[in-house]
Amino acid sequence: MDWTWVWIPATVAAAAAQAGRNAVQRSLTATLGTLGATQVRFLFGFPFALLFLAIVMLVDGGQAPQGGFEFMLFVLGGALAQISATALMLAAMRERSFVVVTAWTKTEPIQVAVFGFVVLGDPLSWLSIVAIMVATFGVVLMSGDPAVAAGRGRLRPALLGLVSGAFFALSAIGFRGAILELDGGSFVLQATWTLAWSLGVQTLVLVLWMLLFNRALLKACMAAWRASIWGGLLGASASQGWFLGFALTAASNVRTLGLVEVLFAQLLSRRLFSHASSRRELAGIALIVLGVGLLLAWSG
Repeated sequence: MDWTWVWIPATVAAAAAQAGRNAVQRSLTATLGTLGATQVRFLFGFPFALLFLAIVMLVDGGQAPQGGFEFMLFVLGGALAQISATALMLAAMRERSFVVVTAWTKTEPIQVAVFGFVVLGDPLSWLSIVAIMVATFGVVLMSGDPAVAAGRGRLRPALLGLVSGAFFALSAIGFRGAILELDGGSFVLQATWTLAWSLGVQTLVLVLWMLLFNRALLKACMAAWRASIWGGLLGASASQGWFLGFALTAASNVRTLGLVEVLFAQLLSRRLFSHASSRRELAGIALIVLGVGLLLAWSG
């Protein structure tokens, strides 16, 4: 049976979970700071990733997939890039609207398409490029005119969001590259195995950093476990969806469809942070929907 289509519902579910996780993390930045809120998704997400892996291995027969040096290299690169991307995104959110910062970070699909083509040899048709550009332009439109924004003190969060998007793009390529290096097991097992390794590396790096330089922050993170556990669950669930998508199709397809996260962020922004949507933002959303629709139609 052809399971390729699964990348679509997996990606939409991942986008919804990620929007929720971002909202939880943003609420934690006031007490834990950017690094502490960043650590939450990894420290509290890792146990859930191990739980997912145990369930999948039980269903799949218990045989671990095989991966060598290239697998670990891709995992390490993707893990470190994602840590950097998340920290930059949360720093930007402290200065600008939740939905707008989410939009700036979602400029990553074009970069993912280029990196995926160069590094992994993922196919990239002109029709797909058009769809990606339409959706990405919708994201940029939501964020307003950068020249005008600079005069209103908005350039810094915009730049942080853009750079965050670049690192998210690199992390996507790293994770898909790692999955492609594995032999044996189903695509679900390969995706979940890569997720567990990635979150393990990320948790280790950040915990070691806090033990060496900021033990008080680590204690604060553990003390805030009631709120943090939701960030961990949503983060691990989102990553599970992304990794399933990466196992089945090009990362650019996954990240472009993942732009629907902006729609979920819009809903959360209105309910949790009282941010009203402008006409420009609504027009941007329309372009995102159009671009995603074109991508799905042209990708078959």
